[in-house]
Amino acid sequence: MASTLLSLASATPSASLSFHEINKGKLNLGCINKEKPNPFIKAKSFGRVSMVVASNVSHFEGITMAPPDPILGVSEAFKADDHELKLNLGVGAYRTEELQPYVLDVVKKVNKLLLEKGENLEYLPIEGLAAFNKVTAELLFGADNPVIKQQRVATVQGLSGTGSLRLAAALIERYFPGAKVLISSPTWGNHKNIFNDARVPWSEYRYYDPKTVGLDFEGMIADIKAAPEGSFILLHGCAHNPTGIDPTPEQWGVIADVIQEKNHIPFFDIAYQGFASGSLDTDAASVRMFVARGMEVIAAQSYSKNLGLYAERIGAINVVCSSPEAAARVKSQLKRIARPMYSNPPVHGARIVANIVGDSALFKEWNAEMEMMAGRIKNVRHKLFDSLSSKDKSGKDWSFVLKQIGMFSFTGLNKAQCDNMTNKWHVYMTKDGRISLAGLSLAKCEYLADAIIDSYHNVS
Repeated sequence: MASTLLSLASATPSASLSFHEINKGKLNLGCINKEKPNPFIKAKSFGRVSMVVASNVSHFEGITMAPPDPILGVSEAFKADDHELKLNLGVGAYRTEELQPYVLDVVKKVNKLLLEKGENLEYLPIEGLAAFNKVTAELLFGADNPVIKQQRVATVQGLSGTGSLRLAAALIERYFPGAKVLISSPTWGNHKNIFNDARVPWSEYRYYDPKTVGLDFEGMIADIKAAPEGSFILLHGCAHNPTGIDPTPEQWGVIADVIQEKNHIPFFDIAYQGFASGSLDTDAASVRMFVARGMEVIAAQSYSKNLGLYAERIGAINVVCSSPEAAARVKSQLKRIARPMYSNPPVHGARIVANIVGDSALFKEWNAEMEMMAGRIKNVRHKLFDSLSSKDKSGKDWSFVLKQIGMFSFTGLNKAQCDNMTNKWHVYMTKDGRISLAGLSLAKCEYLADAIIDSYHNVS
């Protein structure tokens, strides 16, 4: 609302207000100045009465509205729908069979222990909680791995997987100028945002084959071979997001061969260790294979899925170097990057991880719960496949659902078919055809199968 300021001019010197007096603070009229007029003040003169109008022109007028996040926007649309059969298969967060958020029992137990201890809330060092960094590197690479014993791993606690990836992207931009990152097509939606924001150039390598709803392995290898020497190759360590399609152990070996031949740097995103197969060691096998070959590796970790610490933002960036001296230098620069970005990471979730992974009894409990969560998703995957196969009389092969692994399934549906899933069936999902099986219950598998079959066959 525009405000009106009246300045009364007088014929007598004693009644007049000079600019000198105004600027001395006797009267503030929006910083009026003869030489540099305020652009937000419009003055109109009516004889002996001068009216000054302050108009509401924002300094931020040129900022446009950002588009909604394609994943988180799904949840907003889901909440606004009051249909009784609606399904939210967009966001990758674990749900119980009753489709409710789940806090691990072992996390509840450690939360109680930490409360009883009365831990202080002092700042952590820039690199995070030392006990957390120790156990998290051991969890990924193996406690007996030579790179751990030789202190060749630079580990810094990051703000979950996203923040850890962002630290690595900043390291690449600063110390590998012009180097390109190759990411899979498709990939997790935030990967491109992270590298764009860090001003790191990227391109895609072929990954998904729509004809087979499987891995385009030949295309992937060809594109990695064609990349400029010394490129960073972003790889999903397990449970590829969004497709759920992983290379076989033999294919991982070929990928490692090509990356070594081209002197590329493997860059792993590990968001689902233990959550994909139910085994921490199985899900870390791809990373450990590359490290065993003597390769320098970057690996970002997250504890959002496998410990359900979504809101705690707990993860780490690990850089495996050729020497302990190089690791020390890399760690110092990661800390230097983190300091102006967020100063230091949160402590509570880090203490939860350190206590669970560092205690044999609690670690055993955690493994049992991970197997339960992974097992529920496997059961849902099998039930969905059975429902699709029994209901669809066209003879279409739905076996790709079983071949995929982890939280997600890539259905092969196009955008129009995904729109039909939402508009007709009230199934909320990303427009690339990805569904999160963590948001599906056994009881709703047949309903989802009906929606998929209808969308696939009746919408072009």
